[in-house]
Amino acid sequence: MNKIIDKLETWKDIFIKNIPNIAIALVVVFIAYFASRGINNLISNTLGKKIKQESVRNLVSRVASAIIFLTGLYIAMTVLKFDDTLKAIVSAAGVSGIVIGLALQGTLSNTISGVVLSFRENLNIGNWIETNGYAGEVIDINLNYFVIKEADNNMVIIPNKTILENPFKNYSLTTKMRISIECGVGYESDLEMVEKLTLETIKSNFNQEEIGKNVEFYYKEFADSSINFVCRFWVDSKNALEKLKAKSKAIIEIKKAFDKEGINIPFPIRTLDFSNKLNVNNNSLSNSNEKISAN
Repeated sequence: MNKIIDKLETWKDIFIKNIPNIAIALVVVFIAYFASRGINNLISNTLGKKIKQESVRNLVSRVASAIIFLTGLYIAMTVLKFDDTLKAIVSAAGVSGIVIGLALQGTLSNTISGVVLSFRENLNIGNWIETNGYAGEVIDINLNYFVIKEADNNMVIIPNKTILENPFKNYSLTTKMRISIECGVGYESDLEMVEKLTLETIKSNFNQEEIGKNVEFYYKEFADSSINFVCRFWVDSKNALEKLKAKSKAIIEIKKAFDKEGINIPFPIRTLDFSNKLNVNNNSLSNSNEKISAN
């Protein structure tokens, strides 16, 4: 009992002696707590103007808040002279962090990639992109995955790491797109007339003067059954769907113009040439007909 009383008396003396340090430590923790909350709100409001993803905003603000609070806690424990305890905690946290990091390597990689993607100016929600074999509108950039809505209304979920490590095409970065149409006309066609008619059709349906571009027309080759050409023009478009609609309209109008002027768009033709040496008689034909009927 005397030993217990002596121990309690020792603790009492230590407590009384460290009252100023304890008071300072409590003040530091108190200030760190409210500072972390203020930093959380400040960063959340600031990032709200740059990052549309709520999950990413919350992650960044909470990490910053935790750093502020842990810094205050570290100062408070230093004031209380808990250096040995701090070393033990840091050592244990370091070993645990390595183990957890190895176990969650894929998840952490996707999370970090999500944060990086959220700060990229060339990729935002609402953009129409093409990546990893998929094309569609960016619906969400979460902490772990990337959501694309394709033209057929299907949702494609792609890990953030895959988006960050592979190239992507962003159709929304430009307001103009170039469309190429390839076609062929018959060998009997007046090529100068075909060129003139195609250019007039495109210019009358797609205002190239407002865009500040010119329509291009080139003949490419003498093909098996047609003389092929390519026509290139520009349209105001921010996604692949608008580009597809413009191309469809151009094909329809060119076909109408060609039909009106009697210009033939031939389909592939194969001519079979039978030599005179081929012996075809009535008996063989009748036998062939009998076999076909039997079959």
